[in-house]
Amino acid sequence: MKTTQPLSFLIADDHSIVRQGVAMIIKELFFKPKIFLAGTFKETLDIVHQNSIDLLVLDINFPDGNSLKILEEIKKIQPELKIIIFTAYDEDIYALRYLNAGATGYLNKGCSEDEMKNALNSMVLYGKYITQNIKDKILDSYISKKPINPLETLSSREIEVARLFIKGYGNMEIAETLNIKKSTVSTFKNRIFEKLEINNIAELIEFFNLYG
Repeated sequence: MKTTQPLSFLIADDHSIVRQGVAMIIKELFFKPKIFLAGTFKETLDIVHQNSIDLLVLDINFPDGNSLKILEEIKKIQPELKIIIFTAYDEDIYALRYLNAGATGYLNKGCSEDEMKNALNSMVLYGKYITQNIKDKILDSYISKKPINPLETLSSREIEVARLFIKGYGNMEIAETLNIKKSTVSTFKNRIFEKLEINNIAELIEFFNLYG
């Protein structure tokens, strides 16, 4: 949908090919858009500080941090800024976490071009976008009074640790990979097992196969 007023977009992703691809779609959809590109969180914050942005297309992970931590800071700078998370991370696990943190849209990078266009238009026109899958899960959760996904109870760090256990890493390997103490890994493991009400790695693997 072509709009009559030029809009400002910020595409924040550490992969140049993703930034270029999203920029091409935006140029096709909107009238003379002003497009800013950022490959790090620092660049993202600098641009948000210096320019009025209508829509931020934001990845989850960057070399210099995690966008869950930066959303609040971005909102402090531009409270009305519309933000859609565009990531390869599974929406069943991560969507609500980022929506609760301040984003108003979530889209997986495995989507079709048509869905990407639909999401961008929806964000510009209505300020929000989620897939039918997430809408259904929210409704099911409301009706059943149960969490949409038990993995939602885990923090981002706990998810990270759990995935390494599933890959077969031991406590020491995880500690070295994440640059944390071995005792901290044990603490995370205990929290994960307690929150998910499981007793071993086999059950953890089964849990992620079912929900993740």
